[in-house]
Amino acid sequence: MHSSDNRRAKNIIVAQAIASLLIAAIGFVFGMWTAIAALLGGAIATIANALFAVWVFGRYRADEPGKLTSQFYGGEFLKLGFIAIAFAVVIIWLKPLSPLAFFGAFFFVQVVPPMLANRLAG
Repeated sequence: MHSSDNRRAKNIIVAQAIASLLIAAIGFVFGMWTAIAALLGGAIATIANALFAVWVFGRYRADEPGKLTSQFYGGEFLKLGFIAIAFAVVIIWLKPLSPLAFFGAFFFVQVVPPMLANRLAG
């Protein structure tokens, strides 16, 4: 991976981790279980994207551009599989679950930091 792409990917993952912690802190205002649900939702999004980045770009070689497409498909499959399993585990084991905090944090962490990627890479 090119060094600027590497830096951008790391910045996005760090921003997602920070967003997860901030959302969990905000959730704590509504109770411990809400904060835990928000933290888990954000953490799932962050970890899934980190897995994708490592899978796709960690093994990327410029002399093999044809493999990049298969690495993207494999990375996306890994990411979605991790999300499905992590969601199932949290939904089954976290009682009481605050669905709004859990899925809201996941959505926020999944969407907002990548939207700001150009500013984060600065």
